[in-house]
Amino acid sequence: MKTTNFLNGQTIILTLAFMIGSVVVQAQQQQTSAETEMTPKFGIKGGLNFANLYMDNVKDEHIKLGGNIGFYAKLPLAQGLSIQPELLYSTKGAKVSYDNVFQGTGEYRFNLNYVETPLLMVVNLTRNFSLSAGGYIAYLTSANIKSVKSDGTVTGVNNLNADDFRRFDNGLIGGASVDIQNFTLGARYSYGFQKIGKSGNLSKDFTQNSKNNAISIFIGFAF
Repeated sequence: MKTTNFLNGQTIILTLAFMIGSVVVQAQQQQTSAETEMTPKFGIKGGLNFANLYMDNVKDEHIKLGGNIGFYAKLPLAQGLSIQPELLYSTKGAKVSYDNVFQGTGEYRFNLNYVETPLLMVVNLTRNFSLSAGGYIAYLTSANIKSVKSDGTVTGVNNLNADDFRRFDNGLIGGASVDIQNFTLGARYSYGFQKIGKSGNLSKDFTQNSKNNAISIFIGFAF
């Protein structure tokens, strides 16, 4: 099951990368109605993360809703081809259900907060539609795990904080966006390469061999 999830994520990103490579010679540069040439763009963006963890030996995992917000630049390299660096604050994690005689019934909520620096190659297939692919590096700024019982009781797992997890993560990103004048609406998928738990640590027992993955939607405004 976990291998299938990994392959699905890799397939999405590799397919996007192949499409970018195959259409780059036909690409069109994004421009507003007031622009007549390739123009660097700088902007702000924000949206939602539908995050999860690929976790071994867990019966049921659920998507955790998080957020992403930050800054980006779109720097033209050639007609229709741009490089897009970003600086984001992004919340990831998962909800994991449990049901046993020791703990009862409930779920653990993993809340992992990162500062991320994605770097994407962007190709405009048309003036208003683009595909992107690239990678990211992220630093874990804070973390907490909450236990939510079936009766609604919420308790924190006080033995775990950001120091108990791997501070750095990195992975691949692929996505698409629609550009209308200076506004951008987009979606992307990210897959992390690093196991989030530390070996020999309680976080390793809680998270098994899990890695970050998320579907993100966002809106941006360029200046």
